[in-house]
Amino acid sequence: MAVTEPAPVAAPAAYEGILRRQSMRESAARTYARSLPIVPVRARGMTIEGADGRRYLDCLSGAGTLALGHNHPVVLEAIKKVLDSGAPLHVLDLATPVKDAFTTELFATLPRRFADDARILFCGPAGTDAVEAALKLVRAATGRDGLLAFTGAYHGMTEGALAASGGAEDVRVTRLPFPRDYRCPFGIGGGRGAEIAARWTENLLDDPKGGVPAPAGMILEPVQGEGGVIPAPDDWMRRMREITRARSVPLIADEVQTGVGRTGAFWAVEHSGITPDVMVLSKAIGGSLPLAVVVYRSALDTWQPGAHAGTFRGNQLAMAAGTATLSYVRENRLAERAATLGARMLARLQGLAAAYPCVGDVRGRGLMIGVELVDPEAAAPDRSPEPPPAPALAAAVQQECLRRGLIVELGGRHSTVVRLLPPLTLTDEQATAVVDRLADALAAAERLPHRRIATGSIH
Repeated sequence: MAVTEPAPVAAPAAYEGILRRQSMRESAARTYARSLPIVPVRARGMTIEGADGRRYLDCLSGAGTLALGHNHPVVLEAIKKVLDSGAPLHVLDLATPVKDAFTTELFATLPRRFADDARILFCGPAGTDAVEAALKLVRAATGRDGLLAFTGAYHGMTEGALAASGGAEDVRVTRLPFPRDYRCPFGIGGGRGAEIAARWTENLLDDPKGGVPAPAGMILEPVQGEGGVIPAPDDWMRRMREITRARSVPLIADEVQTGVGRTGAFWAVEHSGITPDVMVLSKAIGGSLPLAVVVYRSALDTWQPGAHAGTFRGNQLAMAAGTATLSYVRENRLAERAATLGARMLARLQGLAAAYPCVGDVRGRGLMIGVELVDPEAAAPDRSPEPPPAPALAAAVQQECLRRGLIVELGGRHSTVVRLLPPLTLTDEQATAVVDRLADALAAAERLPHRRIATGSIH
């Protein structure tokens, strides 16, 4: 169904000036601002209003940070309560009632077997700092140095986190295959492909000539987000837990983007039923404000005081907002809602593949959804069964979505996966509108004469 575009509103000079000054003053490293040239001035729930008067459905949600959408009343009330109380806003790592309430609520949501024997470290406010802390933790606890990480991974932008991500070349990190149905590195996919990936990992660790000494830990995402929305199979997750436990290798679950109901369970590791040794948490746990923590088995707590610290690890407003968010998601069963609504959206989006040959694959878990775009008319390289990716088409689809009042992000190896991360408060009507606008954008982008330029190689 075609969706009428929002009526254009003439952009005031002030709006254009803001964008111009941003381009002149800010670093070339800026990202979202390049593909989303809007100036948000008001927001509520899933809706953003720009300075030019246009309204958008936000399927980016602060890269998954906004579990309850923008300015949810329970979050605003929690922040206001702290502000009105006269409580200190900056306390380093001192104990406060706000912090105690957050920790209590967080532990109430964690898998019970994990929470019963866990410690928590408040880190700097970004998830990448929590990843750094987790890597330091397992190295200190094991006395070992090397790490196991996976192709396609993304763990942050600081040096150690980047070293464990898919594009790095750090020799201290051993790359392992992450199972994929679409573009499976073994050309098989499914359960068999996942089993081969697990056997590769097991053999590499046990091979005395494999060149991989006993590692300090393994870090993985239950669903790879930036890697292209690739859910890890539950059986494979259980195998990774068995492999690491048998070899006394701490298993780190990076739930920065998958946590707080996003995938249809409160924490994504619950789908497979595993209990990791370490969980890295950020984004949604701060209720839209910066907050990051590491939670881990008490046996790993061998640090000396100050072994990992940060000036802004005591963000009281974020803890209050996070407590309200965690409680609201838990009490209103929004994880279950994400599972139901996400499955419905996936089914509709998978139907697009029949209508649009450029849709190579649709996948996801809960409200973490990806649509991979391909060039069906181009020859697949190296006898690959899948068509090559189409980054130019994906970029065009993103812009056509924006024209239709829908904010989406691109991810995956070649930025050809349209990513949907709507808030968990998404309504049925909004879910329908998202799919309708995306379908309309696909149709419009396919008609563009330049849509096939700059198709990428999958190798």
